[in-house]
Amino acid sequence: MTERSPAHQLDAQGIETAASIHWNLTTAPLVEMAIQRGEGQLTKDGALLVDTGKFTGRSVKDKFVVRDATTEDTVNWGKINQPMTGEHWANLKADFLAALKGQKELFAADLYGGSQPEYRVNVRVITQMAWHSLFVRTLLVRPEADELAGFEPEYTIINLPSFKADPERHGCRSDTIIAVNLTEKLILIGNTEYSGEMKKGVFGLLNFLLPAQGVMPMHCSANIGADGKSAIFFGLSGTGKTTLSADASRTLIGDDEHGWSDTAVFNFEGGCYAKMINLSAEGEPEIYATTKMFGTILENVAMDEETRELDFSDASKTENTRGAYPIDYIPNTSDENLGPPPSTIIFLTADAFGVLPPISRLTPDQAMYHFLSGYTAKVAGTEIGVTEPEATFSTCFGAAFMPRRPTVYGNLLKERIARGGADCWLVNTGWTGGKYGTGKRMPIKATRALLNAALDGSLNDVEFRKDENFGFEVPVAVPGVDSAILDPRSTWADMDDYDRTAAKLVDLFVDNFAQFAEHVEEGVKAAGPKVAA
Repeated sequence: MTERSPAHQLDAQGIETAASIHWNLTTAPLVEMAIQRGEGQLTKDGALLVDTGKFTGRSVKDKFVVRDATTEDTVNWGKINQPMTGEHWANLKADFLAALKGQKELFAADLYGGSQPEYRVNVRVITQMAWHSLFVRTLLVRPEADELAGFEPEYTIINLPSFKADPERHGCRSDTIIAVNLTEKLILIGNTEYSGEMKKGVFGLLNFLLPAQGVMPMHCSANIGADGKSAIFFGLSGTGKTTLSADASRTLIGDDEHGWSDTAVFNFEGGCYAKMINLSAEGEPEIYATTKMFGTILENVAMDEETRELDFSDASKTENTRGAYPIDYIPNTSDENLGPPPSTIIFLTADAFGVLPPISRLTPDQAMYHFLSGYTAKVAGTEIGVTEPEATFSTCFGAAFMPRRPTVYGNLLKERIARGGADCWLVNTGWTGGKYGTGKRMPIKATRALLNAALDGSLNDVEFRKDENFGFEVPVAVPGVDSAILDPRSTWADMDDYDRTAAKLVDLFVDNFAQFAEHVEEGVKAAGPKVAA
């Protein structure tokens, strides 16, 4: 027992193991143990570099939720929330606990999911690997040292990369498994070293629990301006949530997962998990600086073995290279990890078709429409099997992590906007001058300039035009921004090709939204694009 060991240990949870358990180790011991155990290497500047093996992204097709009385009528069953029977779960749990019992060494971290005390959950994470323990204590909210002795877990995650599932015995697809039992409050992760499975496991828990308490869980980043007003940035991986929220002129609340309560926007996490591909000191200085800090974990980034210099442009392992670091490694972060309810809502999309303007103003009904649509492009490497961007609709900008039905989250957003009167904007960080393969990525400097104008309110004062395809308002000219990119059609060499591509995208939107039509009000249905007669 140490001062960081809880009184409520594994045996109190009915978990038996002969392993030596390292309780709540801090950063330096975990880095040292990861290196001693051959799990990682130090880079030239002191970050820990790890390789996640064959899994460099989430195994979305290998995730299952146990179907029982708790989940039968509350979970949105389908390709994302795949059901597992009670019998298969019982087999899996028994085999998992047997594998755990035979381990020689384990790491246990007691952490919080959520920064607002009224809504956080106590999570215990048991890992086979030292660096996984470092990752999860970096990404979740760390209790104070004097809180650890009395810590009692509400939910537990067991992560054993050495465990191989049996599809017939466990009712799964392959030998990789992520299984969630919301009744037993247990998540089992096997046969993958990709650390993001733990992070998103906790996110999924909060996405299930918080709506019942009237709190909106969100896949978004958030920050606070000098005026004390908060902004939130919805978006999937690769759309710019982390990059655009890490702005030295604003106070960062968090980069990925938040809750919106009556009194606050609060971070679910205590760290950030940023994409590293093509990272540069010029383009993203705050994030780049973290790669030179002890305690940062870099996943699958290329490194020269002799000099230990990193090459962020090398995607030979994966496009989904990542960095995990404590949130306070970014300058100017919120001490309380939360801020006031948002005054501005930004929907980020990486439009692979090159059709959407760089920024558009949305009415509340349009905001609801685009939130439920969740249009973006899957960026290469984020999920296994995705090798280049492709158009996708991910409801609520996070369908992969939302256990409940989409309208549960959509109605929460609508209620929040109605109550607070937040300004809503759709921002395209994707392509301009043509579709993916022909055009180029939207200049980040232009995106930042447009965002700054939206956040300080000056964008509301410029002239707007109505977009012919989508009906939202688009600025005609903005100081400091090339006016040409504000009109996507004019940036294409072949404008007829733009018209055909825009019509195709409109059709995709309309077809996708048909699933929500009978569940939303007429104003929301009318807020979408219209198929040409």
